Amino acid sequence: MATPVSTIPKSAAKIRDALRATFRSGLTRPIAWRQHQLYQLARMAQIERELICDALKKDLGKPKTEILMAEVGCIIERSVKSAEQLPEWAKTEYPDVADWQKPWKPTIYKAPRGTALIISPWNYPMILTFQPLIGAIAAGCTAVLKPSELVPTFSQLLEEIVPKYFDPNVYRVVNGAVPETSKLLEFQWDHIFYTGNGRVARIIASAAAKHLTPLTLELGGKSPVIIDSAYDIDLAAKRILWGKCNNAGQICVAPDYVLVQRDKQNELVNAFRKHYNAFFPKGALDSPLFGSIVSDLHHKRLTSLLSRTKGEVVLQGRADAARRRLEPTIVKDVVDGDSLLEEELFGPILPIVPVDSLNQAVDFVNARSHPLVLYAFSDNESLKQQLVSETQSGAVVFNDTFQHLSVNELPFAGVGESGYGNQVMKHTYDTFTQLRSSIDMPKEAEPYLAIRYPPHSEEAVKALTAAVYMPIPPSRL
Repeated sequence: MATPVSTIPKSAAKIRDALRATFRSGLTRPIAWRQHQLYQLARMAQIERELICDALKKDLGKPKTEILMAEVGCIIERSVKSAEQLPEWAKTEYPDVADWQKPWKPTIYKAPRGTALIISPWNYPMILTFQPLIGAIAAGCTAVLKPSELVPTFSQLLEEIVPKYFDPNVYRVVNGAVPETSKLLEFQWDHIFYTGNGRVARIIASAAAKHLTPLTLELGGKSPVIIDSAYDIDLAAKRILWGKCNNAGQICVAPDYVLVQRDKQNELVNAFRKHYNAFFPKGALDSPLFGSIVSDLHHKRLTSLLSRTKGEVVLQGRADAARRRLEPTIVKDVVDGDSLLEEELFGPILPIVPVDSLNQAVDFVNARSHPLVLYAFSDNESLKQQLVSETQSGAVVFNDTFQHLSVNELPFAGVGESGYGNQVMKHTYDTFTQLRSSIDMPKEAEPYLAIRYPPHSEEAVKALTAAVYMPIPPSRL
C-alpha cells in the first residue's frame, strides 16, 4: 500500500533522518555487523522464498524455477559470498610510494558513502532491489528501498518481511508510485542507485544534481545480436531464443534484434521455429514456463509495435490481452526505420535485420545508442577483436546470451544511454564505498619540507620544478 502523498514529505524526511542518524552513530561500521546483515539477507531470501515466488507469480506470471534461479538463488549466493569476502575488500590499503614519501604513511581508507536511496524496477524486482543493497550493506551504508509500484504484491511483501530481518532504522522499504518517488528525490542522499529506463533516469539525474548526489544508473537499450555466417546457425538460434524467453523478454539484457547475413536469414528462421517447438511443444501462451507481460499498457505497446511493422512475421506469437500473454514472435526482413527498431522492445518480439556483410552489421550497431550488451556468435578471433575494438557497449558477450550475468567477478554496467556505474559483488561494494586518502606527516620531515616555504632560493626553485624538465621518451610510432 502506498503512503498517502500528503504525508510523504514529513515521513520521508523522518525516515531519511533516522537512517542518517544510525549511520552517524557508527552502528554499521564493524565488519562483523555487516556480515551479519548479509547473512540475514540470505536467510530472508531462503526462508521467504515461497512467498516471494507466489508474489512474482501473481504480479508477473513468472515461472517458479526462473524466480529461484535468477532472483532468489542469486541473492542468497551473492550475500553469503560477499560476507565471506568482505574482510578482504574492506582492508585499508597502503600504496607503494617513492621512498622519500614512505614516512608520510600514505593510506587509503574504505569509507561508506552514507545513506543511500535504491530505486528498483518491476522486471526482476528481487535481484534488482537486493543486489544494490548487498553492496550498500557490505560498504557500511544505510538505505531506503523503493520497489516498483508495477509489482504491487511483491512490493507489499517486501514492506512486510524486510522488518522481520533488518532494523528499520538501518534499512527501510518505502512503497508508492511516481508522486512518492518524486518526493523522495527532493531530499539529499549520499548515493542514489536507479535501475530502469532512460526517460526516468534523466529525471532522477536532474533531481540528484541539485544536491550533487552521486548516481548509479543501470538502464538498458536495444542490445543487438550479430551472427557470423560461418557460425553454427542452429546453436545460435537456440541460445538466442533462450535468452529472449527469460521473463518474456522483459529484461534489460534481452537480445533486442538480430543482424545476420542475408543468405542465412531463412536458415535462422527455421532454427528458431525448431527450438521454439522444442521449448514449448504446446506453445507458450498457456505454458507455466513462460511469463506474462507486466501490464495492460505494456501489452498494448507491444502489440501496437507488431501491428505497424513492415517486416514479415514468420513465427506468429498468439496474444491474450485479458491475461497479458504474448508468445514469442519472430519477424524477418526488418529494415532501418521499422516500428520494431524505434525503442527497446522489452518483450518477446525478435526482429531479424538482414545485412550484406559483417562490416555493415557493425556500422548498423554503431549508428545507434550504445547498448547494455552486444552479443555476437562467431568462432573467428579477428572478428571478435574487431567488435571489441570498433564498438561500444556495457558488455560484449560471445556465443551466448544472458549467461554473463551469472559470473560474480564481472562488473555489470552500461555506457552512454545504457547507464553508468558498476554492480555485482565487489563492484557493488566499490560503488557504495569512498576511497578516502590520507597521509600523516611526521615532525621529523620538517627539514625536508623547508624548500617549499617562501622565499625560495634558486636551489629550491630548481628542486620544486624538477618535474617540468624530466626527460620524455621518444615515441615509437
